[in-house]
Amino acid sequence: MKAQIWHGHATRKCAVLIGCTALVLGLTGTGAQAGPRDLGRQVLGAGDGWGSEGAGTSGGSAAEAEHVYTVTTWAEFKAALKAGGDAPKIIKVDGMIDAVSEGCEAFVTGGYDLQEYLEAYDPAVWGNDEVASGPQEDARVASAANQDTEIKANIPSNTTIVGVGRNSGILGASLQIKGVSNVILRNLTIEAPLDCFPKWDPTDDNKTGNWNSEYDAVVVYGTDHVWLDHNTFTDGRYPDSERPVYFGKVFQQHDGLTDIVRGSNYVTVSWNRFQDHDKNMLIGNGDGLTTTDGGKLKVTMHHNRFEGILQRSPRVRFGQVDVYNNHYVVTEEQKDDYYIFGVGISSRLHASDNAISLPAGASVGKVLKKWNESPLTAENNYVNGKLTDLIAVHNAEIPAETLQSGAGWTPTLRTKVDNPKAVPGIVNRCAGAGRLG
Repeated sequence: MKAQIWHGHATRKCAVLIGCTALVLGLTGTGAQAGPRDLGRQVLGAGDGWGSEGAGTSGGSAAEAEHVYTVTTWAEFKAALKAGGDAPKIIKVDGMIDAVSEGCEAFVTGGYDLQEYLEAYDPAVWGNDEVASGPQEDARVASAANQDTEIKANIPSNTTIVGVGRNSGILGASLQIKGVSNVILRNLTIEAPLDCFPKWDPTDDNKTGNWNSEYDAVVVYGTDHVWLDHNTFTDGRYPDSERPVYFGKVFQQHDGLTDIVRGSNYVTVSWNRFQDHDKNMLIGNGDGLTTTDGGKLKVTMHHNRFEGILQRSPRVRFGQVDVYNNHYVVTEEQKDDYYIFGVGISSRLHASDNAISLPAGASVGKVLKKWNESPLTAENNYVNGKLTDLIAVHNAEIPAETLQSGAGWTPTLRTKVDNPKAVPGIVNRCAGAGRLG
């Protein structure tokens, strides 16, 4: 069958001009073909960020009829991923699919018991000089392995995954876009997986100990040409604010929402909502990965909304990352301990035309966080409606971490850049799952 192709920038124009309402007929002058609107057949538009580089990102838009699947359960979803190999496929998620429908108890093995674990590794008993070991740690590792097998789903090349209607998505899973090419995720509500078995490391955090968790909601690993569009990423039912405290540290059960790592390249992240999470997005996850990451990690982020995100929106290593027309909302609870843009080793971050909303008393200088000596461009950004030189303010407020201006490159793969004063209204109305009509 011949695919009917609708381009991403056509959808964007629709969202901005007519309040996110879906078009049913073709748009003239956009490259879109007239006919029924099918999200699975849409591709990333020409010039729409790094994901459009080269052959662009088309996902499974050319799938034959036998490779179009509608799924309503986690088992059906994983089976659809395996069907047909790397042949183009479209998977339509109908409703909210729960990867952990039977709860954490379903993964417990080897006699693991949280109360016994806490008693065994209480610093007053175990100390802080040695990592946890022994029967309860062995049982935790075995139980964690059961969860790992169940909740991870490997996305093959040439795949489009779309949510049906306004309320479809995946709960508690880790979507692995790993070692493949040409993947699209759209119109999905994705609730971050809850690590049922966090590890206590007594030696972490200068031997004060810390809880460490696994599982990103979406991880792009060693993969090229990815488009993440009109999704909502959230902690959902399990916000960090409701996690208990053990040994004086939050029982951390979340990792990243969307990490792009290990030589991944040509990714566009557009019109998404990221909300109520701590560690949001790493672009590059190690300072020593020069061989795999150098010259790669080219990512565009535009027209996304971030609210209640504590850090990493994004934190960048190595990559040429274009961040424009996003709206960042820092909450009152987070104002004393937040940052938005993390400047890491050999990064070339270009952040422009963004809108940032801070509560009273929040430090503007903390918008930027210096991890390594790397220049960046930060221009035409507005804080609480006022044009602000983010680098100058950062350097004035935090002189011990002086940042250098000038990323050394100018983004060219952009569609229309909106006035940053208008960005909050546009993005708040149109970003996220369920906003494509």
